[in-house]
Amino acid sequence: MGQTLVAAILAQHDIALAAALELAGSPLLGRDAGSPLGQGAGVVVGADVAAALRDADVLIDFTRPVATVAHVHACAEAGVGAVIGTTGLSEDDKKALAEAARTIPLVYAPNMSVGVNVLLRLVALAAQRLGGDYDVEIVEMHHRHKVDAPSGTALQLGEAAAAALGRDLKTDGVFARDGVTGERRPGAIGFAALRGGDVIGDHTVIFAGPGERIELAHKASSRTTFAHGALRAARFVAARRAAKAPGLYGMRDVLGLD
Repeated sequence: MGQTLVAAILAQHDIALAAALELAGSPLLGRDAGSPLGQGAGVVVGADVAAALRDADVLIDFTRPVATVAHVHACAEAGVGAVIGTTGLSEDDKKALAEAARTIPLVYAPNMSVGVNVLLRLVALAAQRLGGDYDVEIVEMHHRHKVDAPSGTALQLGEAAAAALGRDLKTDGVFARDGVTGERRPGAIGFAALRGGDVIGDHTVIFAGPGERIELAHKASSRTTFAHGALRAARFVAARRAAKAPGLYGMRDVLGLD
């Protein structure tokens, strides 16, 4: 994802790459950030977050929760905005983001894809219009290396349906089925997570009702879609930073979705 972001940034005319970060000990440290892409970025990969933020307006973070929280704290101290696409954040992690957003503009979205964020709006609309007679099931599939399940996007889709139906995933979410489970509980929102191969990300929300089934789906064929969504979010954050408008935002704000 980092390399995809670098490639997308280098293709822009209004965004410049200020720094690139990697884990301490990475073989990429000390190399040009564009070298894995076969082009020069003019930026050397480093591991010093504070140094990376000195000349930056916005940090884009697609890492792991522990690193993300540390990066957001550093952004708050430096007055640098943040775009967070990391998944698997705990409630405490999300509270840390919200705390940082009291002083900096921060966009948090488990999925930066423009298409997925439009899908979220469609799911909420469908749930609202179809109502409680339709059972909601969410199926997602990702590559074999993904470490969290269900995906952050699947949870977002479930939350969108739950909010529209007046439900709560904490009580109505069903995240595993095994053995004799009995009949489906009314009001449940079910999840199924598949892992394998190099699947970038497939999500399907199923509304199964009497005599019909409605399926809303999104399939990502390239990580470029996430990178371009992140750059739209970065522009949004940069504008909010210039306007001195801190806050916790989402892609719904970035895209102007009602």
